[in-house]
Parts: sequence; C-alpha cells; structure tokens
Amino acid sequence: MPSAFSHAIAGVALGKISFIKKTGVKFWLLAMVCAAIPDADAIGYNLGVPYESMWGHRGITHSFFFAALLSFVVLLIFYRAEKKFSRQWLMLFLLFFIVTASHPILDAMTSGGKGVAFSAPFDNTRYFFDFRPIRVSPISIAKFFTYRGWEVLKSEFVWVWIPSFIVMGIGEGVKRLQAKR
Repeated sequence: MPSAFSHAIAGVALGKISFIKKTGVKFWLLAMVCAAIPDADAIGYNLGVPYESMWGHRGITHSFFFAALLSFVVLLIFYRAEKKFSRQWLMLFLLFFIVTASHPILDAMTSGGKGVAFSAPFDNTRYFFDFRPIRVSPISIAKFFTYRGWEVLKSEFVWVWIPSFIVMGIGEGVKRLQAKR
C-alpha cells in the first residue's frame, strides 16, 4: 500500500480537479480522510483477522462498494444541509466515491501484498494491475520510519506525489481560466 500521506495527497489532487464550488477545511479534510481510511482494516491484524478474509487487509474496505457506502455516510453526516440527490449532493457523492476508490487503485499498483478485493462483498478475488511501480509501504508505523520507509517515500514521490501536483496545477489552471470568463 502507499502510505497514508500519499493517499491523502491523491485525495487532494482529485478534489482540486472536481467541479465542487463550495470547498473549505471540511471538504479538504474529508477528501484526505476518505482517501486514507480504507487502511483502517489493518487493525484486523491485531484482532486475528486473516489477510485473505474479506474483512482482512485490502478486503471490503478496499472495494468500490465500500467507496460508495462511505461516500453516502460522509454526506449524511457532514453535508446534512445539502438537499439529497441535488446536483451538488451528487457531485459531492461522486467526488468522495472517486477519492475513496483511488485508494484501492493505488494499492493495486504496489509491489507487494496479496491484491485488492475491488468487488467485495460480492467477490473476494484479489487483483493487482500489471503496472506495479509503487513500493509497498510497511503497515507498521515503526517499520515505516526505517530505510525501507524512505525507499517507499521516494517511490511514492515519483509515482503519486509528482502526478498529484501536476493534476493540482491543471485543476488550478482550469479554474483560473474559467474565472476569467
């Protein structure tokens, strides 16, 4: 998995290219949290949940079903004033879905693990992409702050951070052009 830092920066990049007009601290924090939260399943290691289980690491919390469910819950809790199924509500739903779904997509491009259950809970088959340039991050925080963690960060910088900064720049450029019209 990429680190939580890289998932969060990808979430910000996706938020920058969205057509959501009303952004603020809440929006950006939720984008970062939604992008990183699928790895909360790592607590299962300490509870004895097998990696291969649908409830294990890269299982249901890494599925598109989870991304849709989380998006809906985020809107119910944090955007209660937004009229359900209005254009703005649907745009927010789509954005939080895409941001959350970016997590398993990035994980499927890593060099380790046992794959990602994109279709859970309907199918627990694990997948990787053929293109896997991102070094897998250690799950342990202590192991992250080692030479291996440094190697992971260098890999993420090339394959996640630089593309995210490019996407952010494009998003800002398009928004500035639209503002001039």
